[in-house]
Amino acid sequence: MSAPWPTELKVRQGGRRLDVTFDTGERFEIPAALLRVMTPAADARGHGGFGLSPLPIDATGVAIKALTPIGRYAMRIGFDDGHDTGLFTWEILHSIGAEQARFEAEHRALMG
Repeated sequence: MSAPWPTELKVRQGGRRLDVTFDTGERFEIPAALLRVMTPAADARGHGGFGLSPLPIDATGVAIKALTPIGRYAMRIGFDDGHDTGLFTWEILHSIGAEQARFEAEHRALMG
């Protein structure tokens, strides 16, 4: 089985949310703040891969400034706090959407 493929990406609520629809029929409304703290960028997490940033990042109020396609496999998301080095593969975007509640709870716990 192949990984879910996005059929639509839309920035909503003045950049505060990314709506992603996949070819599986799943649709996720992902807050920009969650995407920011989940950035797969090496400068935020080292070269350890995907998941919550090991550093507590307060992304309250952050907005998406730009979406830049990277080939056919990922999207670079630029945020209004200046961060723009994370490449969100379709698999990562799907995982964030599918596990949004868990990631948000983990981030709240990390922030104390």
